[in-house]
Amino acid sequence: MAKTDFGPPDYRTMIPPVIAKNYGKWQYHEIPQPGVLRHVGESGDVLYSVRIASARLVSTEFIKELCDLAEEYCGGYLRFTTRHNVEFLVSDEAQLQPLLAELKSRGHLVGGTGNAISNVVHTQGWIHCHTPATDASGLVKSMMDELHGYFTTMKLPARLRLAVACCVNMCGACHCSDIALVGIHRTIPRINHEGVAARCEIPSVIAACPTGAIRPNPKLKSVDVIKEKCMFCGNCYTMCPSMEIMDPANDGISIWVGGKVSNARTAPKFSRLAIPFLPNNPPRWPEVTDAVTHLVEVWAKNAKPGERMGEWIDRIGWERFFKMTDLPFTEKHIDDFTFAPTTFRSSTQFKY
Repeated sequence: MAKTDFGPPDYRTMIPPVIAKNYGKWQYHEIPQPGVLRHVGESGDVLYSVRIASARLVSTEFIKELCDLAEEYCGGYLRFTTRHNVEFLVSDEAQLQPLLAELKSRGHLVGGTGNAISNVVHTQGWIHCHTPATDASGLVKSMMDELHGYFTTMKLPARLRLAVACCVNMCGACHCSDIALVGIHRTIPRINHEGVAARCEIPSVIAACPTGAIRPNPKLKSVDVIKEKCMFCGNCYTMCPSMEIMDPANDGISIWVGGKVSNARTAPKFSRLAIPFLPNNPPRWPEVTDAVTHLVEVWAKNAKPGERMGEWIDRIGWERFFKMTDLPFTEKHIDDFTFAPTTFRSSTQFKY
């Protein structure tokens, strides 16, 4: 591959020699213990992947620590997964146990494989994003402080994927997660008409609204927002900083369940609303943490082996799901979007 000065580098120059040798010729893999995957090639070569938990936003000191460990135990080879896990790629089996012992002594959690909770995919949150309804990093930290025992073991009925998006634009993988947390705004943008007139391109602001809720206001050389059409996404604020949407008194968190990307056993599923609103109470978000822990424990107690959250709900029915989880069913659970009829139940089969 020709070298260029733009785009990603050629991955083939960065993989361990054992992977390059056995590329496309791996026979199987197994999980000898939580957090350790053993890959076996047709040649008989073996590669161990040792997975540890990692935050999405990390310091240079943490990166340097990882690099030092990789240099000492696995020839300098490691990788970051799409769920923010870190995997050390160990080709020398003699280095496996010393690496695990070193990770334990440094306080790193090894796990996230098989029937476990893997690292939580999440968005930017208050630390960086301009339209968040909640934080992401702090919320994930609070949740996993309670749930990390499900990361380091494989005692769940099936794998469980958690995700956090700090607003409904969802730059995280929330729409297809077993349990998803989505930050929600509940008030329309506050318009600074003078600012809109002075700094914003009104046609771009109007075009940015996915529901057509923004209309021009020629008298003020500004815009108006039709409350009944607004979905509180904050796209308009992206185009115009004079349309502030963050509201500490009314912003909060919704919880969605039953989604998955995998097509094993059943087709991929979108997550569906379980809890319409919980308050933002940083720094520990006790209401949210308790709700997620409760959902995990009810599913873990009642699901069959291999049954993901959405598959369990499909088997028992949404009626029994709300009853077993002690969650109220409200008008907020009824989808009133324009194309919602395509998702409505069209049979008379209810499960109580």
